[in-house]
Amino acid sequence: MSTTSLPAPDRSPRLREALLAAAFTADGLLDLLGAPAYAALARSETVPALRATRGDSPLDTLVRLFLLQRPVPYERARAALPLDECVEDGWVIRAGEEVRAAVDVRPYSGPEGQDWFIVSDLGCAVGGAGGIGSHEEGVVLGVGGASSTLAGITVRTPVASALDLGTGSGIQALHAAQHAIRVTATDLNPRALAFARLTLALSGAAPADLREGSLFEPVGTETYDLIVSNPPFVISPGARLTYRDGGMGGDDLCRTLVQQAGDRLNEGGYAHFLANWQHVEGEEWQDRLRSWVPRDCDAWVVQREVQDITQYAELWLRDSGDHRTDPAEYAARYDAWLDEFEARKTKGVGFGWITLRKSAAAADGNPSVVIEEWPHPVEQPLGAAVEAHFARQDYLRTHDDAGLLADHFTLVPEVMQEQVGLPGAEDPEHVVLRQNRGMRRATKVDAVGAGFAGVCDGTLPAGRILDAIAQLMNEDPVLLRDRTPQAIRLLVEEGFLEPVGEA
Repeated sequence: MSTTSLPAPDRSPRLREALLAAAFTADGLLDLLGAPAYAALARSETVPALRATRGDSPLDTLVRLFLLQRPVPYERARAALPLDECVEDGWVIRAGEEVRAAVDVRPYSGPEGQDWFIVSDLGCAVGGAGGIGSHEEGVVLGVGGASSTLAGITVRTPVASALDLGTGSGIQALHAAQHAIRVTATDLNPRALAFARLTLALSGAAPADLREGSLFEPVGTETYDLIVSNPPFVISPGARLTYRDGGMGGDDLCRTLVQQAGDRLNEGGYAHFLANWQHVEGEEWQDRLRSWVPRDCDAWVVQREVQDITQYAELWLRDSGDHRTDPAEYAARYDAWLDEFEARKTKGVGFGWITLRKSAAAADGNPSVVIEEWPHPVEQPLGAAVEAHFARQDYLRTHDDAGLLADHFTLVPEVMQEQVGLPGAEDPEHVVLRQNRGMRRATKVDAVGAGFAGVCDGTLPAGRILDAIAQLMNEDPVLLRDRTPQAIRLLVEEGFLEPVGEA
């Protein structure tokens, strides 16, 4: 596949106007298709959407053309599009009295309701009409769960420079263009860079500096305030498919990206990665990830899922359509995956998020490295919660126990208290505090912890609150002051309490 066959972006504004005029947007699709058909389309089921687009409106035509990738009558296409330009520029192809799409164009809603469009290869919009199947080498995928997750966890403070490493169809570059003055996007696949250019142009975003090459090679020693990457992280025997297979052994590609990111970050800058990592016999996975973190960076690693090696192999064999090939060929490829894992003593594969922040404290030998497993639902977008996590780490490493007791705290909004115990018991066995925002954490606390959190409104310092609790519970205030800072520290670290300084 060459890039010469892809559409020209020069007249994208005219096409964008036509798409918006027809309400070919995320909201417009939901209105036209209805929730059941819209959800079915995300599962690669097209029949409900075909039934919902039997009309002759421009929106019906565009959905059939670009999303369902069915040929449409020439006159209907002319009514919906600046058709001569679209044929000339390569967005669509005319065949007699019918018109068909040359690329997948998919509406995508930005974080502030912007109407964007993601351009990718036909049949390669993840969860779209074509689904994921037997892809050719070099194809470029559209929006998927992974790319949406990465966009959601990224810190969105205004920055001077951002790097989207392995841009694919340009989704992360599009997000970054909203809050970065300068966006650089790289990819090993020149076809991906061409699609990223189309995505940015059709979405009305500023163009990015597009560079071809592997890993950090295209940017040399340049540094950035933000780095994002949804890399080809699949741990596979070989590199059959550019969009998913990294071409390095095991999890070396993800490790290399993370280890090299520190040198490309400006002070205070963030790097966000999606990654897979091996669970190896005789090694704690947390230790493996800890060894990846650059010495001058704080880190927060969240493992969202773990699969055993058979589940993992089957997932990606289905992704590439191998389950629909000759049974003997499928078995041979399955065997090759298991041989690879056996050679590396891999018993499972973890998936999750890795966030780095360039930190002077880390460079001075006092890093904050939090590595945890959290498979539970979270609230997206999570970027603000990620930024708050690192701010809390900064606070905790500069405040000893005496500093905590002298400070003032507030209970964050939407924290609920649950009491757990036997029916009819006078006192609960334990109390659980539960967040309804962000990571949606839950933590057990004792009666002192629950009482302390409940009265934290920023008015009194922590020490005076504990003195009052000691008096109510007939406890020694000195002993209570000695043993409670650890619990306060945990509540701050997990985001239940927010330090507010002195009132």
